[in-house]
Amino acid sequence: MAQDSGRDAEFTAFVAGASATLGRTAWLLTGDRDAAAELLQATLVKTYVAWPRVRPDGAAAYARRVMVNLDIDAHRARHGTVAMAEPPERATADRSAAVDERERLGRVLATLPGRQRRVVVLRYLHDLSEHDVAVELGLPLGTVKSSAARGLAALRAALGQEEESHR
Repeated sequence: MAQDSGRDAEFTAFVAGASATLGRTAWLLTGDRDAAAELLQATLVKTYVAWPRVRPDGAAAYARRVMVNLDIDAHRARHGTVAMAEPPERATADRSAAVDERERLGRVLATLPGRQRRVVVLRYLHDLSEHDVAVELGLPLGTVKSSAARGLAALRAALGQEEESHR
């Protein structure tokens, strides 16, 4: 029983430290606040079940991998795009310009195909190396490189078009 309470305490500390980042990742992957909350919850449940096997230094990577796999499964079931909802709120000072920019990026990210979106989120927003993204997504390195290049090109084009329309 004492071992379970230690396990629970470790997992609770992990959740406290990683929930905000995982929540933003879920929102960027799904594009919908409710779907992101469900994805985060499912990720934490699966991570908790596997917690005895999770290395402490790799817990965040493990949870991200679970999240991406769950998103892939959900995406296969959805077969469609999801309109972007509001980004998760943060308990910080008012930073409306940053929130507007993040929301704009989220809207444009939602237009990318699922694989490109996952690669861009992990590669550039989580700052993982191409190799780490390949391992985490179970993709060949060349696929990660080409998906990242195509995703960035599409983001640049969409953001450029959005700026042109606001002028």
